[in-house]
Parts: sequence; structure tokens; C-alpha cells
Amino acid sequence: MRVLVTGATGFIGRSLVAALLRAGHAVVCASRHARPATGEPRCEPLSVDFAAVPGADWWLPHLAGVDAVVNAVGILREQDGQTFQALHAQAPIALFEACDRAGVPFVVQISALGADAGAQSRYHLTKRAADDALRQLPLRSAIVQPSLVYGGGGASASMFNGMAALPALALPRGGAMQVQPVHVADVVAGVLAALQSPPPRSETVAFVGPEPMTLRDFLAQLRRQLGFRSGLRVLPLPERLFRWGASVAGRVPGSFLDRETAGMLLRGNTSPAAPFAELLGRSPRPVSAFVEPDRADALRHEAVLGTWLPALRWSVALLWIWTGIVSLGLYPVADSLALLARVGLEGPLARLALYGAAALDLALGLATLLVPAGRRGPVWAAQLLLILGYTALITLFLPEYWLHPYGPISKNLPLLAAIALLWAMEPRLALPGTR
Repeated sequence: MRVLVTGATGFIGRSLVAALLRAGHAVVCASRHARPATGEPRCEPLSVDFAAVPGADWWLPHLAGVDAVVNAVGILREQDGQTFQALHAQAPIALFEACDRAGVPFVVQISALGADAGAQSRYHLTKRAADDALRQLPLRSAIVQPSLVYGGGGASASMFNGMAALPALALPRGGAMQVQPVHVADVVAGVLAALQSPPPRSETVAFVGPEPMTLRDFLAQLRRQLGFRSGLRVLPLPERLFRWGASVAGRVPGSFLDRETAGMLLRGNTSPAAPFAELLGRSPRPVSAFVEPDRADALRHEAVLGTWLPALRWSVALLWIWTGIVSLGLYPVADSLALLARVGLEGPLARLALYGAAALDLALGLATLLVPAGRRGPVWAAQLLLILGYTALITLFLPEYWLHPYGPISKNLPLLAAIALLWAMEPRLALPGTR
């Protein structure tokens, strides 16, 4: 078959493309950043931006000779000019109309569980709008509605692993919300099964795990599979406080949580598994088999680092900021000048060194928080050099501080290691022209 996949570089899309290519199908990979695939076999790239809502006429020439279309475009939050209305509703509806006009034999719409009559979030409402539009067209189609999708490389899987890695977790309703997670491998297998045996008319299938469970139980099972020795400790969180926290988190770029995602989580997400099992020809993978044993250690390390690196960065930033504030006057200036005199600095030069160092500490702390990820290398380098310089001067002029019972200088050693770790874990920026 020749299959056009939109959202081909997304989490589900790229897994689906890989499976289609392995099965010997010809694939057109449609995405914002389409590029020729490396290795064999390859997919044919098609650059398209759903945010610009390409019309049916734009799609028609690209649908010539296509046997099936799979729409895997989706966003969890609006950002960078991408809106739910454009990506989930307007652009897919135009694509489906083009498929009808071009005579495409079969269309698969990857929607979401919850895009039904009870939908309240814009995420679900716009998904439902596209689903309804497809149902009204005289096309053979499958509307697949996955629950929470777990799998390697998925942002949601990283988030759930990170939650499971926490020593204690505060959840609204104690985590009693019902969920029915499904593995991405089963989602892909379900789409392939639908492509192999299309339904005679439009059909909607919930892609869910074998049974519902509470969010608390889901995270507890992940924690065991990741290899943590202690169980999951869940603390009750007042629902009003959770919703308020979600509203605040919604103002943070890159956050998964906002007012709408909080509402979706509280609503729950379940459906009978029998239709999906019938499509697969087997029961879907249970949560107890989500984590491959040979990947558990790597995923545990990834989850721990993903959870604690941000906390480490904030603690280092606050250390510099607090040091700067203390040096500006909270600590007696006379005592600071006395210490500088022992290093050989007195008079105006000592005050310049004191206040200059305080300003530098403040600047380094603020830069640690404000400089974007991937561009903080010079900030970490400056911190390491400054700490090494301070340590060398104190060792030379005030060596007795090495013997201080509170370890004011020896504590620089783990601080140096922490900063080196933060620097080593900075994300690599893509080179110009690559993605």
C-alpha cells in the first residue's frame, strides 16, 4: 500500500511510520519539518504545516495514488502559533474532504479517548469535531481513540516515569481517577490491523489497555517495573489546590499541566477493551509489561535525572542569588572587609571586590534561571572557574577554613560536581538546517 501519514515525526506518527516501512509499505511522511529519511527503506517527505490549515485543493495533488491516509497530528497544549482549532479540527476536516474528492479508499483518524458527548476541554472538543466530520463523509474510515499512550520516546511516558520516580507524590483524590493506559506498540498494531482489514463503513474503536485502574495503581506498577525498592507514597491533594496549581503551571512554557489537562485527568479515561482486543486478535499489553526489563535501569536513571535536575538547577541558582544578597549587607560589611584584608585587599579596592563579587554572584544566579536550556554552557563554565578561584585564594591565604567543622570550603567539592553534572546534561541544540 501507499500510505500518507500526517504528524509523521510525532510520538505515535514516527512509530507508525517505522512499522509501515518494516511491513513493506510505501509511506509519505507529512509533517512541518519533513526531511528525507535515512537508511533503507525510506519514506517520501512532504512538508505541510497544519497550523496554516492547508485547504482541500492543496491536498488533492498529494493524494494521487494514495491507498490510505492516517492522520496522527495532535497537540496537548497550544503554543508557538499552534491551536487546537487549526490542528485538531480545521486542517484534518480539509484533509478528509480532499480524501473524499480524491477517492482515497480508506482514512484512519487518530483521535483521543474522551472526544465524545461528554467532552469539555478544547482538546477533546476539537478532536470530536474532526471525528464527526469524518463520520459524515461517504468514506471508509476508522476513528481510533487511544487512552493514555505509553512508550519509549514519548513525552507522556517520560512524565509518568518521572512521577513514579518521586519519593512521595501528592495527587488529587489520592490518585483514585480511573485510567486505562495503552502501549504505543499496541496502538501501532491496531492501526496496521485496520489498514489490513478496513471496516465497511466509518467505525470508532477505543484503543485502551485490558482493564481500567486508578492513576495511583498505574504509577505504582511503573515504579516497580523501573526497579525502585520502595513503594509509591501518595499524599492527598485538595482538588481546589490542584486546579489552582494547574493554572499556574499552565503559564510555564513546556509544562504538560494546565487548567484543561487537569480537568481531563480528573474526568478519568476508560472504555471497554473487547473491541480493541478483537481488532488486534489478542489482548492488549497490560501495564505490568510496559517496561522492557533490559530497559528498566536506563529508564529509571532517565526518570531520576529528569525529576531532580531541575531542582538541582534551582538550588544552585538560589545559592548564588542568596550569596550575593548576603554579601551586599546581610553579613556585616566590616567582617567581610576584614577577611579581604587578609587576602591583601584594603580600602576602595576591597569594597570594589566585595560589591563586584556580590553583583557577579547575583548575575550568575539569575542567568542560571533565565538563560534557555542548551545555551547555559558559559554560565556553568563561569561558575566552575569562580568557585575554583575562590577555593584557590582561600587555600592560599585562609587555609584554616579547610579545617572548619562546618566545611565551608570542602562543600565546594560536591558543588563543583553538581555544576559539572548540570553542564553535562544540557540538551544539544540542533545545527542550522537540521532537526
